[in-house]
Amino acid sequence: MSSTGQRLTPLEMLAKLVSFDTVSSKSNLPLIEFVEEYLQGWNVPYLRVPNEAGDKAALYATVGPQDRGGIVLSGHTDVVPVTGQAWTSDPFTLRVENGRAYGRGAVDMKAFDALALAMVPEFLAANLKTPIHIMLSYDEETTCLGVIDTIRRLGHDLPLPKAAIVGEPTMLEVVDAHKSVVTFTTTVHGFEAHSSKPYLGASAVMTAADMIAELNRIGDEMMERGDTSGRFDPPYTTVHVGVISGGTARNIISKSCSFHWEFRGLPSLDPQEIPSRLDRFVQETAVKRLNRFGEFGRIETKLEVAVPGLAPEPGSAAEVLALRLAGKNHTQTVPFGTEAGHYQAAGIPTVVCGPGSIDQAHQPDEYITLDQLEAGVAFMRRLAATCAGS
Repeated sequence: MSSTGQRLTPLEMLAKLVSFDTVSSKSNLPLIEFVEEYLQGWNVPYLRVPNEAGDKAALYATVGPQDRGGIVLSGHTDVVPVTGQAWTSDPFTLRVENGRAYGRGAVDMKAFDALALAMVPEFLAANLKTPIHIMLSYDEETTCLGVIDTIRRLGHDLPLPKAAIVGEPTMLEVVDAHKSVVTFTTTVHGFEAHSSKPYLGASAVMTAADMIAELNRIGDEMMERGDTSGRFDPPYTTVHVGVISGGTARNIISKSCSFHWEFRGLPSLDPQEIPSRLDRFVQETAVKRLNRFGEFGRIETKLEVAVPGLAPEPGSAAEVLALRLAGKNHTQTVPFGTEAGHYQAAGIPTVVCGPGSIDQAHQPDEYITLDQLEAGVAFMRRLAATCAGS
């Protein structure tokens, strides 16, 4: 171990991480460079995995043996914007007051990142037999794709981990399942004409309305199908259209109309079912109606974001470990998406478990309580003891 390593408390580390403005639209490289310098001080090997543009990067560090897979502590470095929010202090300067630490990303989820990094000296001193891997990603708040390039290397040029703990804020409850989040933009291309002579054109708006009505029917069916596990709120797959835009004037048959839609699927849902059903409706009904007076129009749907759900794996290595570390005897679900499904899809047992409450995330004056930060320290110390003894 280097004698020059910088020791920071979790709160001090959190203050450093919060000081970097890592809103998803910006680079996270200054934060990554700080973490790299910190790890170098402790002689902890790490791997930087940049994005294609080179303006962002993930980081994967290993404390302990390098020749085997261990336990991944996974957190993202990006945060949501502060623009338009009524903060009472600088969102990128940690403010500690009345048992709370305020700042953008304080709970979602730089606190977990700070805990993992601040504990590096203790992890080293524990003489781990099972390594602890620290994974820091980017773009979680927008696409959840910033973790993908690193995960693809696990089990190839990097050892396959035994388990992953994604540290999103769950009040240190152990979460073994959440829904998928899949979003699309559909654009209907019609043909303009005077509304008094509809046979001279093709209405993009009216065709889009037909498609939205079909999504409503699919959503109603998903609601009736329900959730047999009884663990999710709401207890069914949801289908939602959030934005629609199209047309020029009341008396012009619309040339274009687009709508932005999503579904949030139960883990048991085939992710292809809903888009396939809409595509079938398009081919069998919508396009024929659009072009009933001539070959005027077309319809295209583009996948934007696909965050896989996390399916429960009772008795998995991740579940057993996290329940023991958190002192819990049962698992829970959460209504939001995470990067956990990507780890699970790669064959790595995964749970979500981190300090703080999601209720404080994305808000002005976002905060984590100091009690939750201390509980996170205890969680990490129990992990170190477990990995030292295994």
